[in-house]
Amino acid sequence: MEDHVRIDGNGMTRGTSADAAERPESLGFRPLYRQVRETLIRRLVDRVWAPGQPLPSEMQLAAELGVSQGTVRKALDEMAAENLVVRRQGRGTFVASHDEDRILFQFFKLVADDGERRFPESQVVSTARGRANAAEREALSLPRDGKVIRIRRIRKLDGTPLIVENLALPESLFPSLGEAPIPNNLYGLYASKFGIGVGRAREKLKAIAVAGDDAAALGVPEGTPALLIDRLALSLEQTPVEWRVSICLTDGFHYLSELS
Repeated sequence: MEDHVRIDGNGMTRGTSADAAERPESLGFRPLYRQVRETLIRRLVDRVWAPGQPLPSEMQLAAELGVSQGTVRKALDEMAAENLVVRRQGRGTFVASHDEDRILFQFFKLVADDGERRFPESQVVSTARGRANAAEREALSLPRDGKVIRIRRIRKLDGTPLIVENLALPESLFPSLGEAPIPNNLYGLYASKFGIGVGRAREKLKAIAVAGDDAAALGVPEGTPALLIDRLALSLEQTPVEWRVSICLTDGFHYLSELS
């Protein structure tokens, strides 16, 4: 049976399995591999290892952390399943980077009906800063006086509008965003310039009829059916970093979610 650890402000404190059996996990005790995972994620947050950089070997990490190699492997397996690291056969484990390939397969779920995955180009329509409204404060867990950066953009394939997006970002996390041209790959920008990696996202989907400015931006009549995707992106620390509402035309495309 695996050793367990108690999580406290001083780091990992190892206890025996018997100790763990006497104290429920809800009181602050965690399996050892979970504590190792949290330690490694903290290093990703602190950019000890940059995106795309190889991690030390499992043997090196085990020796450094004073745990078994199997415990490190279990922690890394869980991180790989969460797309935080990438395992490459014969080469080792690497910090996941927000390149277009990763975004295309992890975060961009619209796929052509023929199965082809393509990353759309983006046209920024506007950027603005202001006090967060009630919906933005709730989504991004901002204080009452919190401020946001708002981005509106159109995403196209072969020059044809496919998606219109409205994004809200906490200004405190991205103070200089918008001072330079905003690239297509926003998650890559968050990581490379601001040190904020997107670990996962939560999405809500809804069928709607396009109206008003959104219909005009997409070049379709009002009332055209579309898919609304409400996405909240979370950092490696599970902090909200972006609220994105996308209105997507699905004529020729479908939303693909692969479950395991």
